[in-house]
Amino acid sequence: MPSMTKSKVLISGASVAGPALAHYLRRDGYEVTVVERAPGLRDSGYAVDFRGAAFEVLAELGVLDEVREHDTRMGGTTLVDEAGAEVGELPAATFAGELEVPKRELTRILHRLTAADVEYVFDDSISALGEDDAGVAVTFERAAPRRFDLVIGADGVHSMVRRLAFDAPADAVRHLGMSGAGFSTANRLGLDRRGVLRLTEGTATYAFSAGDPDRMVVSLSFASASAELDRRGRDVQERAVREAFAGHGWEVPRLLAEMAAADDFAFSSACQIHLDGWSRGRIALVGDAGYCAAPTSGMGTSQALIGARSLARQLAAAAGDHRTAFPAYEAEVRPYVAENQAKGRDGAAMFGGGGERAGDGTA
Repeated sequence: MPSMTKSKVLISGASVAGPALAHYLRRDGYEVTVVERAPGLRDSGYAVDFRGAAFEVLAELGVLDEVREHDTRMGGTTLVDEAGAEVGELPAATFAGELEVPKRELTRILHRLTAADVEYVFDDSISALGEDDAGVAVTFERAAPRRFDLVIGADGVHSMVRRLAFDAPADAVRHLGMSGAGFSTANRLGLDRRGVLRLTEGTATYAFSAGDPDRMVVSLSFASASAELDRRGRDVQERAVREAFAGHGWEVPRLLAEMAAADDFAFSSACQIHLDGWSRGRIALVGDAGYCAAPTSGMGTSQALIGARSLARQLAAAAGDHRTAFPAYEAEVRPYVAENQAKGRDGAAMFGGGGERAGDGTA
């Protein structure tokens, strides 16, 4: 890449890894465009937490103090039995890490950090990629085709960049044996920056309240054979949840009724991404798109930030030569990812997951 200051990079995804990477690359002289399928900044996602070296990245980005202002200050989680009696306690760090903030706040902070000198294209998505010796020809669903020197997929576990550019094997997406619904409802349990967790064989009922004392967030998770339900409609998903929790006591019947009325219902399965390589020519993956560790790892956001920093650093060290930078980035981050994915599998097992299953067709 002869002139680093003229190099153009397209990043797919405007959540965490994408904007963080955009900041680093723009600082190093790249012209950066971020394309995002959503019509605007995503307001979904309840909270994200940070651990370890992620704090170094937030400090380098210059947003650590601002992020801390949104700390949910979550306390511990009470373990209860079938009747709701307390049987144990989990420390705050189990779910909230060293710092927890609403995801929407982190997304907004990273967007503000980059909006002035990064081009954002919302309500659009990549539909085709064609690489040659000079760059990558990109076709969009809405906008006119353009060319870029590099394309980076930071577009999550269901990455379109991965689908288009990587011949991923059937076992690239590995279901961890757990699916579940999330929604918010009235804080009838009186939770005050705390959580409550009820575990049975094959199910987990988790509720917590952070920030808004009148509302609590509920997660109803259960063992599942595949991630097939992710692609089904809400009616089918709700039916699966009700079947998994049929006959359960404590607050579960009331929570199932409130689930049906929730306007923020979301359903997902715990999956990991396992690839032999995170780059193909001028195209690379960062964060969940390349190496999702599953939400049960508690490391997704930290991993996204650290991956973005590493990729930018390696490009800078290689003077923009992707042929050197991409393998160096992978070599640096892969051991960290392997450790986090092990945590993700352990977490899924704790929440009732039935173990790792490969090749469920979600790639």
